[in-house]
Amino acid sequence: MGWNLSVRIPGTKHDIYELGLNHYQPLGFFAPAGPIGPFFLMTEATSPIRILSIVEASTINAVAKNVLEFHHSASELSQKDPNFPGIEGSVLTFERRPTDSRSPNEFVTAARELRMAVDVIPERRRFDLSVLPKLKQVIRQRSPAVVVTHSVKSHFLLWRSHISQHYAWVAFHHGYTSTDRKMRVYNQLDRWSLPAADRVITVCQAFAKELTGVPLEKISVQHNSIRRQPRVSAADIDAVRKRFGIDERERVVLAVGRLSREKAHFDLIQAFKRLCETNADISLKLFIVGDGPERARLEAAAASLAGEERVVFTGQLSDVQPFYALADVFVLPSHSEGSPNVLLEAMAANVPIVATAVGGVPEMVADNESALLVPPNEPPSLAAAVSSLLTDKDRAQRLVTNAANLVDTQYDPEHYVRSLVNIYREVIEERRP
Repeated sequence: MGWNLSVRIPGTKHDIYELGLNHYQPLGFFAPAGPIGPFFLMTEATSPIRILSIVEASTINAVAKNVLEFHHSASELSQKDPNFPGIEGSVLTFERRPTDSRSPNEFVTAARELRMAVDVIPERRRFDLSVLPKLKQVIRQRSPAVVVTHSVKSHFLLWRSHISQHYAWVAFHHGYTSTDRKMRVYNQLDRWSLPAADRVITVCQAFAKELTGVPLEKISVQHNSIRRQPRVSAADIDAVRKRFGIDERERVVLAVGRLSREKAHFDLIQAFKRLCETNADISLKLFIVGDGPERARLEAAAASLAGEERVVFTGQLSDVQPFYALADVFVLPSHSEGSPNVLLEAMAANVPIVATAVGGVPEMVADNESALLVPPNEPPSLAAAVSSLLTDKDRAQRLVTNAANLVDTQYDPEHYVRSLVNIYREVIEERRP
């Protein structure tokens, strides 16, 4: 296999060609893989950036949603702004399904709908080191300008493969949890892996402080973004009312998220019990949208404390927008958060918010300006804040208006994409000889 060379044809401004043994084709940039790694010849600031994202997802989870939204928004921006570089995106993911299962999963399907190239590597278990040869092969074939990892496993595998010595590597850090021994082991794997990345992007200042071992100059903070959704139709709202038996007079308190311990839905159920007791004249119903390992325990607590007819567990839903449209108050009761997508979704849906002041939440919204913030582990404070928004319409509307302004000025997808692209460019430039 011979070397290829990227050259400018004399007398032209834009034409860069890949010259091989028997062919050539126009390219924005060329990055051949080899023992010395990728070599970049950038023509202009608008040259496309080739990004390979390693994503551990089979459904559209929070990480998958962010990856897909970035590439969707980047595609829109490149069509709108001629000075913005194109993004050539591809995805590498893993799968443990039976070999006779041929249908792609939800995440793979969504990525291909965005015209992203997708490579699926079979694995036998979560940290299967036998995937390393295939992982290195895919990276060399895709020849990215930047490899982007998003979770503990992808960080660890890229570090163990040593291929990051030849490719720029950006790692996304989503925070540490210490709810059990397994998570503490995962945290340690991250502490071994992340210092080797060229840049670590984390979603809030609070998480940046956790990154011991990673030099400060390698850390960037980037909050998530949100795309406003179309207004929910009256028919869709009525369908949800009928399905879940929501009376027109009932006030709806909403929580959305994975049912895991750090999300503190147990605190919310306790707060809801108190809310019902102190507001006996208001007909209330609590909807908890999502699924996870704590569901059985939470359902038992709801039946015991608040009455199962007043607390509804919907399970995982593909479309949560009708619930935001129905909600009178959105509650985020977590003990640990980074830059929560559900908080941004509620802001974009014009729902007044009560949230605990943990992680990156106080960086995103200000208390009594765009949300009501309360200390974690305090159900009485949670209940009092929700009661305040249910009974004071002017206060609730003021929070909604201010939160909506933040969505449009700070958390819009275009701002997010431009920020990430600037980071990727910096990393590429730092890697150039």
